[in-house]
Amino acid sequence: MTPEQVRQVLEAVRKNQLDVDGAMDRLKKLPFEDLGFAHVDHHRAMRQGFPEVIFCQGKTTEHVVEIARRISEAGSALLATRANREQADAVRSALPEADYNALARTLSIRGDDTENLAAAGEVLVISAGTSDMPVAEEAFVTADAMGSRVNRLYDVGVAGIHRLFAHREQIDRATAIVVVAGMEGALPSVVGGLVDVPVIAVPTSVGYGASFGGLAALLGTLNSCAPGVAVVNIDNGFGAGFFASLVTRTQDRSGRAA
Repeated sequence: MTPEQVRQVLEAVRKNQLDVDGAMDRLKKLPFEDLGFAHVDHHRAMRQGFPEVIFCQGKTTEHVVEIARRISEAGSALLATRANREQADAVRSALPEADYNALARTLSIRGDDTENLAAAGEVLVISAGTSDMPVAEEAFVTADAMGSRVNRLYDVGVAGIHRLFAHREQIDRATAIVVVAGMEGALPSVVGGLVDVPVIAVPTSVGYGASFGGLAALLGTLNSCAPGVAVVNIDNGFGAGFFASLVTRTQDRSGRAA
């Protein structure tokens, strides 16, 4: 249940359009719904500004479908990450409006109030290489599902740094920037040295043996010499997209011009 839905219930009670029992019936799923195998947090949108997100990896297809159905029935936006093809097909069979991004492995449905969540600022998702795109797309879909205005800039890594500089105008427009990079993870530092907005670095597991599954990129981004660079975990495009969207909302509330 979204904050706007709760507000509508309370307004209906105030105007005598809904009795107390009717309001209790509508609010009975707060703060969570016990499905036996999961406690669906319908109250999360009120606390954090966005509904609970389903992490599909490790869950059965049946569990993913049921959780997705309950979130969608509450009128909330739906976002599920790390969904395999079997899970995606099952969810789309139950919820035909769900969009599956095969590259990002995400499922999403815009909620009743998604547009009301939109921030005036702009999130820009940058990837160092084409191999980093699955993680970058997860960040893109996440920020988009949260109502942010999002743009992409892919395959502009340090091996051909002129490709990045060719898009300086687009970079300067951004309110928050997600930079996704594997190998040695150098690109977030470069971007961080060019801008005056938060940069969220996402190290990826892309690279040869000594990259140690993304550990080299993680350490490289953690040791960035550029100020204003925050780092999420390896391959965590979701976390980066979520944080970037929160940044744009916070800056809107503080009165910064977008």
